[in-house]
Amino acid sequence: MEAVPFIGVSRHRINIDGAGVTTLAAFHGCPLHCRYCLNPSCFGKTDNLPHYTPQTLFDHVRIDNIYFLYTGGGICFGGGEPLLRTDFIREFRKLCGDAWKITAETSLAVPRSAVEAASEIIDYFIVDIKDTNPSIYKAYTTRSNRQSLQNLRWLISAKGPERIMVRVPLIPGFNATDDCDRSVRLLQQMGVTQIDRFEYVVR
Repeated sequence: MEAVPFIGVSRHRINIDGAGVTTLAAFHGCPLHCRYCLNPSCFGKTDNLPHYTPQTLFDHVRIDNIYFLYTGGGICFGGGEPLLRTDFIREFRKLCGDAWKITAETSLAVPRSAVEAASEIIDYFIVDIKDTNPSIYKAYTTRSNRQSLQNLRWLISAKGPERIMVRVPLIPGFNATDDCDRSVRLLQQMGVTQIDRFEYVVR
């Protein structure tokens, strides 16, 4: 497999990307264009970015193997959008086996086939749903949220709610507390049991 671009690899993250000590490996590329994008470099040129194959990434991160094993942590693939790179993650899983927990932080704004492929190899999903109101979601991301919500419903049925956390942000200038309340109620009706509410800090 050819090397693919990453916008960064961040070690020693504790209880941020799920349980335990994790390393965040963030892919270049994203289908959304969020107004307050935290990683705008995922849209830029890739010439100066680190490129990894599954093997070279594994060689790079396995220095923390003891932390992963002791704490139940592992690798969190983010981005950008990691579910655009399910072939890469599948090959990486073959290298680390079941010893490390693999998490994906995703918008689920990808084809169903990508979600199905990811469900076979990823242990835990952190879903950034933005807002369940279609008008708010489109204003913030420039896209419809229909695909993301359909994929979330499928993922809940396929993996179970215990393997999914959904993040519901309060986004200044785009939604309000009442909007977040409505999103939480809808998510609970869908079967989501792990919800992380927080507020974007916009500078």
